[in-house]
Amino acid sequence: MKKIVSISLFSGAGGLDISSHMAGIPVILSTDFDHDCIETLKANKKYFGETKILEGDLHEIKSETLKKYVEEEKPNKFIVIGGAPCQPFSKAGYWVTNNVRKGINDPRANLVNEYLRVVTDLNPDGFVFENVESLMHPSNKVIVDKFIEIIEEAGYKYKIIRANALEYGVPQKRKRLFILGSKNEFKSAEPKKTHGRPECAEKEGLLPYVNVGDVILGYEGPEYFEEYEVTKGGTYHDDLCEVPQGMNYKALTAWAGYPNPKFVADKRFWNFLLKLSPNQPSWTICAQPGPWVGPFHWDNRRLRVPEIAAIQTFPKGYKFCGSRRSIQKQIGNAVPCLMGKAMIEFVKESLD
Repeated sequence: MKKIVSISLFSGAGGLDISSHMAGIPVILSTDFDHDCIETLKANKKYFGETKILEGDLHEIKSETLKKYVEEEKPNKFIVIGGAPCQPFSKAGYWVTNNVRKGINDPRANLVNEYLRVVTDLNPDGFVFENVESLMHPSNKVIVDKFIEIIEEAGYKYKIIRANALEYGVPQKRKRLFILGSKNEFKSAEPKKTHGRPECAEKEGLLPYVNVGDVILGYEGPEYFEEYEVTKGGTYHDDLCEVPQGMNYKALTAWAGYPNPKFVADKRFWNFLLKLSPNQPSWTICAQPGPWVGPFHWDNRRLRVPEIAAIQTFPKGYKFCGSRRSIQKQIGNAVPCLMGKAMIEFVKESLD
C-alpha cells in the first residue's frame, strides 16, 4: 500500500514527473503522444522503472483505463499532474458557447478539457496543472475562469500561482502559471520560495538566486562536444564574439554607444545573440530556438544537452532520446524539476 501516488498527463521528457519523485510521490502512470518522449521516459529506469508508460493521444485514452491503474495500486491518496500544450488556445471559444459538462467532453475542444475530463472522472485528492503565464492574459482568461468553475463544482479548493523558476532554486528566469487543487484546505498561502534576489535574500531568510555558471560547470570539456554547438563560420559568429557576457545584440547598437553600429536596437527579437554570464541566472531555455537565438554559452557556442538539462534542473545523467532537435524541444518544453517540486509539495502538504 502506497500512501500517495501520482498520475502524469502530457509527461513530455518527464520534468514534472521528476518533480513528483523529488516531492516523495512516486509516479505510477505517465502518458504522452510523442514517441521520443516515451523513449526518454523508458530510458530512465532509475525513475520510471516501476511506472506504467502509456503512449497515446489523451483524447483517445479513456478515463476508465487510467482509473484501472490507480485501483491496481490501491494508494491511500493520489494526485494528477500535467501541463496541457498551449497551442490549442485559439479554440477557447468552445468554452464560452457550451455548458460546463459539454465543454469538457466536446470532441473539438482542446487538451485543457482533456485534463479536466480526467480530473473530474477520476476525482483525485489533488492536482497540479501547469501552463504558460499568458494564460492569464485577457484574451485567454476565459479558459482559466471556466477551469475554476469546473474544479469548484467538483469540490476542489484551488490556488492560482504565477511563479518564476528563479524563486525555487532553478538557475533560469522562467515564468509559469500553476493551478493547484486539493480536496482539503491549503495549509499556507503559497508554495514555499527558497531563493531570492542576492541583495535581499539573506534578510528574507532565503538563498540567493542560483547562477548558471554554478550548474553547468564541468560540461565544457571535449567529451561533451556536439556538432550542433559550433557557431564559427556562421553568419553572426563574429558579432556573437563581440557581445559581452550577459547581454544581447543591443550591445552592438548606437543605443549602447557601440562605434559603427551593426544593428538597430529593438528591431530584433530580444534573445538574438543573447549570451549567458556565468555570474547570473540563465534566460529561458527555448524549445525551438532559431539559429541565432540564445541563450548562447559565454564561450561563443550553443549550449550542450547536459547544460540545458542542468539549467532545467533535471538530475545529472538523465537520458534523452531522439534527434538533437527533438531533445531540445523535450527539454525546452519541460517544467523545471525544482519548480515543479515546490508546487507538488504544496499540494501534498494539504493532503496530510
